[in-house]
Amino acid sequence: MYDYIIGQIKRITPEYVVVEQQGIGWQIFTPNPFAFRIKEDMQQIFLHMHVREDAHMLFGFRSLDERELFRKLIQVSGIGPKGALAILASGNPSQVISAIEMEDEAFLVKFPGVGKKTARQMILDLKGKLGSLLEQVELPSAEDELPLFGVNPNKQELEEAMLALIALGYSDKELTKIKPKLEENDQLTTTEAYMKQALQLLLKVK
Repeated sequence: MYDYIIGQIKRITPEYVVVEQQGIGWQIFTPNPFAFRIKEDMQQIFLHMHVREDAHMLFGFRSLDERELFRKLIQVSGIGPKGALAILASGNPSQVISAIEMEDEAFLVKFPGVGKKTARQMILDLKGKLGSLLEQVELPSAEDELPLFGVNPNKQELEEAMLALIALGYSDKELTKIKPKLEENDQLTTTEAYMKQALQLLLKVK
């Protein structure tokens, strides 16, 4: 079974990245593809292979703890790989773990595809089993990525973020509510920054 891959990021899409290793391009689905950069340096991505009758899919993560949380989530009835990616894309896995430990269904149902029944199942299946991850899960914060001065937002990068959020399962109606706030924020200049801010807003307005 694959554990990780080290290669060059050659392409980034709203749903996946393509990593080239020894002349082969690997399609790897990630929570936030735009957290990666196309550059010559070799990058390590931790892998999870998901096998279906019609496809073998690779999911990639920037840390072992992020992958472990993904694996815990897909064990819950009602949560598939796409739903788990949407939850991890929020950039705040510790909040998800805390919500499970505190039985905060109201927070969990804010994620696309997570209804009350699934939220309750997450709590039943995972409460008390994620404590070791609470202090270890570390994802880059949006603050680390933001520029030190304001510039006009890049329309293309904003649209890329919108496409990525749609791929995660958010509806046009939900995105329409938050898009004006994103357009007004002149400190957001990268697709990843737009995505992280959008996800924070989505968790507040739903």
